[in-house]
Amino acid sequence: MAIATYADLQTSIENFLARTDLTAQIPDFIQLAEARMSRELETRSQEKRATASTVAGNEYIALPVDMREVREVKLLTSPLTVLDYKSPTAIDKDHSTAGQSKPLSYSIIGDEIRLRPIPDAVYSVEIVYIGEIEGLSATNATNTILSRHPDAYLSGALVEAYTYLMDETRAQLYDQKFSRAIAEIQRDSERSYYGTGSLQIQSIYQRQNTGV
Repeated sequence: MAIATYADLQTSIENFLARTDLTAQIPDFIQLAEARMSRELETRSQEKRATASTVAGNEYIALPVDMREVREVKLLTSPLTVLDYKSPTAIDKDHSTAGQSKPLSYSIIGDEIRLRPIPDAVYSVEIVYIGEIEGLSATNATNTILSRHPDAYLSGALVEAYTYLMDETRAQLYDQKFSRAIAEIQRDSERSYYGTGSLQIQSIYQRQNTGV
């Protein structure tokens, strides 16, 4: 059967398991697979934008709650002001005075972005980031990952199902399938960004800095 919706996916999982007594657990298996995909994938469908406003005299603004990795932070001035990422130590060294002016740099402190210099006025800030994948539910029947890569969803959910059933052999089998699907999705995503040209990446902020 085609796996096009959340309901289709649940039915397919049940069919692969050849069991009808796990209906209540299947949404949990799907959610756990989504959690892993959110941690490991960086697809265009996860790239999002969020806006916030600074407060004069306050150097902190909240990060989006589903943020996994920051791509870019910029002030929506004219012209645009793209902020440089600096580590918490570097931003203190480079902006050691408490004076207020237009921010030029940012760092990540916990769940907040720290701006330096400290804003002297209200600025609109746009954050481009990699977020979690859009989770499936009864009210969200499909998403880009399910539409393009139903095998990833199916194998990921089956890893969790067989782990729940304490069937280590089948859990390992589907984990291999799931890992391969994730790697293939990543390669497909990279091609969509960079085509066949040489890949040059200058990271302004890496996931390991978030501690997630």
